[in-house]
Amino acid sequence: MTPPRIADAVKSVRARILASILLVATLGMTMAGATAYLVQRERVLHTIDERLTLTVEGLQFIADGGESGDEFPATVDELLTLAMQRVLPDTNESTVGIINDVPAYIPSSNVAFRIDQDDEFIEQVVREADDEKIVIGTTASDSGVLRYVAIPIAVEGDAATGIYVSAYNLESELATMTDAFRSYALIALISLLVLGVVGWIVAGRLLAPIRTLRDTADRITGTDLSKRIPVVGNDDVTDLTHTVNGMLERLEHGFLSQRRLLDDVGHELKTPITIVRGHLELLDPEHPDELTQTREIAIDELDRLNTLVSDIALLAKSHTPGFVHLKSTAIDELTTSVFAKARMLSANHEWTLIERAEAHAAIDGQRVTQAWLQLAENAAKYAPPGSSIQIGSASASDANGRAVIDLWVSDHGPGIPQEQIERIFDRFTRADEGRGIEGSGLGLSIVAAISQAHGGEAFAKSGVVGTRVTIRLPRSTRAPRGRTK
Repeated sequence: MTPPRIADAVKSVRARILASILLVATLGMTMAGATAYLVQRERVLHTIDERLTLTVEGLQFIADGGESGDEFPATVDELLTLAMQRVLPDTNESTVGIINDVPAYIPSSNVAFRIDQDDEFIEQVVREADDEKIVIGTTASDSGVLRYVAIPIAVEGDAATGIYVSAYNLESELATMTDAFRSYALIALISLLVLGVVGWIVAGRLLAPIRTLRDTADRITGTDLSKRIPVVGNDDVTDLTHTVNGMLERLEHGFLSQRRLLDDVGHELKTPITIVRGHLELLDPEHPDELTQTREIAIDELDRLNTLVSDIALLAKSHTPGFVHLKSTAIDELTTSVFAKARMLSANHEWTLIERAEAHAAIDGQRVTQAWLQLAENAAKYAPPGSSIQIGSASASDANGRAVIDLWVSDHGPGIPQEQIERIFDRFTRADEGRGIEGSGLGLSIVAAISQAHGGEAFAKSGVVGTRVTIRLPRSTRAPRGRTK
């Protein structure tokens, strides 16, 4: 066997299983991480907005005179001075006081960044703010992305205008959370790599029987169907192994049966062909009597060939759907009908109807009659002239307790040796020791095929003298192969 190519490995079931697992795991980790990140980010932004709102409230508190009952600031300058002194910026916050559109006050403490030095930001704030409207917004500046509040300030009696601005650097506020999720992404990536390695190994072990199945199938040829897949474990793959082994056994049996049939047919056809050819080669056209005798022999052998071909065709058809057509049949009436027909097979025997089953069964009456009369014909052929042949039917139960119908024929001819009793239903098998068959050797095979098509069986019991052959059919309508209703 040639090694599989990389493209084949990528397209393999193992690779597709692993790809599906990794895809689902990646989607799950990505969705979980993204959801957690967005929720946490929204929480941080909400906290910043709450702080900006508190800044507005604090500035209003200062403007109202504070807790000490101080006089209200008389000018915008005084109000901004108090605000810058009392409101201390957070770690990632910066503030500025603007008077008449010019930054005039900065925090006394050190801050992480200076918004008073960002001219574009100051211009934007001055442009957006007015005497009545507080502005909360987000903007990109030289210091980063800022979330800010601009509070207009006006004091009665003072012509100056002021703006108090507080801004948070969002990138700095989100930095800790962003670092945590970077770590999460790295851990997730490592986890996916580990999952991929473990999944590849596990999938390989689970699919090992499948590869063994493929290798076994590659070794199977038309001349060797004996290979079987080793059964390991107890799971779904094990069940598949049992199923495939069963299929291989059926295929092997079918091929062997076909091979034996072809060998047997070839052997059986040689005899009549050789006989006809030999007589034709030795025929003397100048002797009319010899011509007539050769003609009769040729016709007789051709009739035997025709019977042989018909029997083979019937056996082949017995394995196809529609071979039998089930119909509820009265067994007592069928027994009477078969007995009447069997009596016409031979006038040299005493035919006796022993018993009739008072029951109904789902069977193909024509096929069963054909098989039953075949048993009667065999009995008439082997039983000595003047002896008795019995026919009967009876209700019974098989070894599994299933309700069955037994249809039987019994004779008083020479018995069948016990070592041959199991083989008489095989194709082209003939019993010896006084029971040699002059026909095709397919009669009992046809009986067995019809029985099996009904889900039943055919069997024989024989002593030193006398043989009883029985067709056993189930009374239920459970359809085996080759049956239709």
